[in-house]
Amino acid sequence: MLSHDHHPVWSTSSLGQEADTSPMELAALSQHLGRCQRNQGRLFALKCHGETVGRFVASRVVTTVVVTSALVGAAALLL
Repeated sequence: MLSHDHHPVWSTSSLGQEADTSPMELAALSQHLGRCQRNQGRLFALKCHGETVGRFVASRVVTTVVVTSALVGAAALLL
């Protein structure tokens, strides 16, 4: 952004004050990290493994459909 005399004017999130975290922000971050750690139990691990298996199977399904379509297309051209 430029001012009228063409010198850059910068605006930061600290709004001209010292950039530092407030105790309230640190408390909110602490609460958030605590919730994240509690959510990483057995069900969270099971969900992660399920998503990994799902991605693996999905990539193979797409490959199978593409190869099958190519074979059907090639057979249709030959007949």
